[in-house]
Amino acid sequence: MSGMKSALGGRLAVLVFLVASAVPAAAIIVGGGGSQTTDCLVVFDAPANDPVSAPRSVRCVDGDPACDSDGAINGTCAIEVAVCAKSTFDAGCTPRNLNSVDVDHSDDNGDLKFDPDFLALRNQLGMDFTYPVTTADTCTGTVVVRVAIKGPIGNNRCGERKKKLKLRSVSTSGPTGTITDTDTLKLYCAPNPANGCDPQTLYTTGTFERMQKQIFNQSCALSGCHDSQSQSGGLLLETGASYGNLVGQPPTDGNAGGAGWLRVNAALADPDTSFLFHKIEGDLPEPPGYGARMPRDRPKLNKTLRDVIELWIRAGAPPTGWVPGTF
Repeated sequence: MSGMKSALGGRLAVLVFLVASAVPAAAIIVGGGGSQTTDCLVVFDAPANDPVSAPRSVRCVDGDPACDSDGAINGTCAIEVAVCAKSTFDAGCTPRNLNSVDVDHSDDNGDLKFDPDFLALRNQLGMDFTYPVTTADTCTGTVVVRVAIKGPIGNNRCGERKKKLKLRSVSTSGPTGTITDTDTLKLYCAPNPANGCDPQTLYTTGTFERMQKQIFNQSCALSGCHDSQSQSGGLLLETGASYGNLVGQPPTDGNAGGAGWLRVNAALADPDTSFLFHKIEGDLPEPPGYGARMPRDRPKLNKTLRDVIELWIRAGAPPTGWVPGTF
């Protein structure tokens, strides 16, 4: 996959030192961008560390306790973020009452960039802020934003991934009338150099956990697709539901059902009669009517991940344990 970086390359080599010497660090205030007249309307409280001279982003290594709140090497950085209104963090701030704040990509309405952690932050704002916010330095509780690393793919190659958290805030107070402020916090997660791209380190229960976290969670259980809100095709692929929804279950697609396929034919350990296999391969037969390749409106799954699914089916689709060739 283009853009994948070695876990030992470039900027990550610097972060390796941070992991080796890290101690839990206090969060700091990040303005998020804009002029002083508006930038204090809403700020982030997060473990920002980049650039060192004036931190405004979080660059984390999976398992680094200074930024990854779960402290585990599990392929995901759990970064704690809070939001503060009418901040006085900068002496140049112009205090203004906050009348509203919205979080980009926090609506589960088919938005391909919908993020449940962004929805959790929006809900936290709704619980902790009473508008207008008139008291200086009013802050929400902490919300965990999870950022998964890229990979593993190929010969266990991984790379850094980022999320961009964006807030849009409005104030109607002050002599100049209504003002708006857009604030952005970039959150990065890089693989841990200590076996942090080894599937058996990242996914402790086996092949299906790898499929859940690396395939379903990242490419399938999404807004408008197979999340609890949409359940496209009657299929839910969120954690805890996906196995029972797949293994031994008939598809709702009439053509696939008429062909005698199951979503996953574990009894026969047969990819050819498993609808999941054909949907991710995109080799659906003619005439049309079997639906589009999955993930829909996204790039085809990397061959490494397609192979994991095929080998898992050929092994009888076990719920736990490692299938040879999938790690």
